[in-house]
This record gives sequence, structure tokens and C-alpha cells, in this order.
Amino acid sequence: MKKIKLLLVDDEKPFLDTITKRLEKREFNVSAVYSGKEALAELENNKSIEVIILDVKMPGMDGIETLGEIKKRFPLVEVIMLTGHATVETAIDGMKVGAFYYLMKPCDIDVLVTKVEDAAAKKRRHDEKIMEARMKEITGRMA
Repeated sequence: MKKIKLLLVDDEKPFLDTITKRLEKREFNVSAVYSGKEALAELENNKSIEVIILDVKMPGMDGIETLGEIKKRFPLVEVIMLTGHATVETAIDGMKVGAFYYLMKPCDIDVLVTKVEDAAAKKRRHDEKIMEARMKEITGRMA
């Protein structure tokens, strides 16, 4: 099975560095950026990203705004929201906009890993269905 390609988005460098190392030890392919704008640029340049772990509270473009842009431009990429400042309203907002899951910081690394694996599996199933539909379309035209 190929490594899951992850993008971490958080403005707190020490947290980002720590979580990157912990996820890389678990065989994930991890990229990290510090803002919503950087996340969108990374997605434009790297179409293989499957799952994003996105902080809610960031200066400039916050996590909910970033999530909205991600879902508009890259609807199949799964996003796990992560925050140290969770409110029920923020979690509901994130889920309405299309977040796959919502976790509080600090979160248990095993729970995070499980949610990332679940999100990647969902994305891969969507990708397979799209590929199957395209193949049917192509083979249908040939008949």
C-alpha cells in the first residue's frame, strides 16, 4: 500500500515540527505549511495530497475559511480540523463546510493516525469510483 500523503497546516512552528516528526515515524509522507494561503498553494503544486490536518485558529485566513476554499477547489481532499480552542459551534461550522473530522489539541497520536487512515481510505474510494466511471465512459465510446 502506498504511503498516505498528508499536509499539515498550523501557524505554531513547534507544534508543526513535533507532529510532523511523529507522523513521519508512522510512515506517512508529510508536508507542512504555516498558513491557509500556503496550504492552497501547496495543493495547487501537489495534486497527490490526500488528507489535510488543518488548525482552526490561524492569523489571516483562519481554518474554516481555508477549509471552504479547499473544498471549493479540491473537493475530494479530506480535511481533519484540529484546534486548541474548540467550541461546539466551530466544530459544527467545520463539519457543515465539509471537514472529515474534528479533534482537540493536544490529541492522542493514535486517534489522529486512525482518523488520517480513515480519511485517506475515503478519498481513495472516491478516486476509484471516478476512475471506474471514466473507464466505462471510454470503453462505452469504443463499443
